[in-house]
Amino acid sequence: MDMMDLLKMGAGMIQSNSDSATNGLDVGDIVGALSGVLGQSNGGLDLSTIISAVSQNGLGGIVSSWIGSGENLPISPSSIIDLLGNDKIAEFASKLGISTDSAAGALAGALPDIVDKATPDGDNMLGGLLDQVGGVSGAIGMLNKFF
Repeated sequence: MDMMDLLKMGAGMIQSNSDSATNGLDVGDIVGALSGVLGQSNGGLDLSTIISAVSQNGLGGIVSSWIGSGENLPISPSSIIDLLGNDKIAEFASKLGISTDSAAGALAGALPDIVDKATPDGDNMLGGLLDQVGGVSGAIGMLNKFF
């Protein structure tokens, strides 16, 4: 699944979630806002930001469930803020004209599936992810922070 497909899938999830603030939003607008929050300049998914934040915020088990096979663990809106940062949540909310609470809730609902689909069985994008964290030694350094 390419980046645009991932963003469209996430936009559809956000548009159809239980928050009335996001239900009427244009899918194209949501895709643009998601791209700003989750995208890289090369057009890929910015997994390095997500993985880096895991080591700083104790969210390793949650994010690992998204990357691996099996059930995706949910994440709370407050943990999404910890994961992505206030600035990115505020940017996303501003682009869509919604509150930061609605933005964090929308991202909490969509991000697990977006990351899961970007990393089926944990192996798609693995080489790129390793490159983003400084290769195998960078990944090992990151893992050491967990334990």
